[in-house]
Amino acid sequence: MIQTFDFSYPSSDKIHTVHAREWVPEGRPRGVVQIVHGVAEHIGRYDSVARFLASRGYVVCGEDHLGHGLTAGGKFGYFGPRNGWDLVARDVRRLRQLEGEKFPNLPYVILGHSMGSFLTRTYLIRWPGTVDAAVLSGTGQEPAAAVAAGKALSGSLCRLKGPDHVSKLVNELSLGSYNKAFKPNRTSSDWLSRDEGAVDAFLADPLCAFTPTVSMFRDMMAGLQFIANRANLAKMNKSTPIYLLSGGQDPVGSMGAGVRKVEGMLRSAGCRDVTVKLYPGGRHEMFNEINRQEVFNDLIAWIESKLT
Repeated sequence: MIQTFDFSYPSSDKIHTVHAREWVPEGRPRGVVQIVHGVAEHIGRYDSVARFLASRGYVVCGEDHLGHGLTAGGKFGYFGPRNGWDLVARDVRRLRQLEGEKFPNLPYVILGHSMGSFLTRTYLIRWPGTVDAAVLSGTGQEPAAAVAAGKALSGSLCRLKGPDHVSKLVNELSLGSYNKAFKPNRTSSDWLSRDEGAVDAFLADPLCAFTPTVSMFRDMMAGLQFIANRANLAKMNKSTPIYLLSGGQDPVGSMGAGVRKVEGMLRSAGCRDVTVKLYPGGRHEMFNEINRQEVFNDLIAWIESKLT
């Protein structure tokens, strides 16, 4: 029987309390998998993949980022007035430390989805060698010029309107643009999955689908610049195995091209063990896709091939 436990710890911003969750298997665990969720969602959305991994003997954990889920305190889409990316990355790091204290000497995997994959790439740069393997789900890398322009626009709005301002224009230029490839659209989030039930559940979740503030967009763009920097990439542990999984029709990964771009960046940085799996027809959330069981099976096969 899989048990779930909710707990909390102080955020690095010294203001909020981070909400976290564990899925713990019966018997002696084989390892730990830490999930880093994406933008405008929360760790509770990963219950299915977490239970699958726990059924295979792995402790699974994750936290709600600042401005998300039960950590937000009702103020969604806002990391903080400044240095938001650093604050969230430090909260991710703190959970890894806490889980390491609870489950010492166990193999440790970090798995990030979408914005969480950008945070995971940040983690691999800032704390190299502290995990045994990494999974990047729904990742990508926008052109440097587009990222710089997005950062400049959102930064200007931060100064003019305040860091907690919500801009329809900024959202439409970024997250709002992803649905265009799937016209005629049934909903505003068709790009997430071909599974209509999964899309509807996302839209009905009161902790999801909010519009991020301009400061969160600014901070995400700063994060994308950080993980594209060659000098930063050179700091990674080159022997850490990395698994990139994505839908072939995921606009965040530029329909596969962006995922291959990240693969090239990692290989150019000297990473020696990089695997890519693209699922034809799959959209952004492969853990909520119509072929999710295939994705789960491929994930556990990869993890076990690297940890055993």
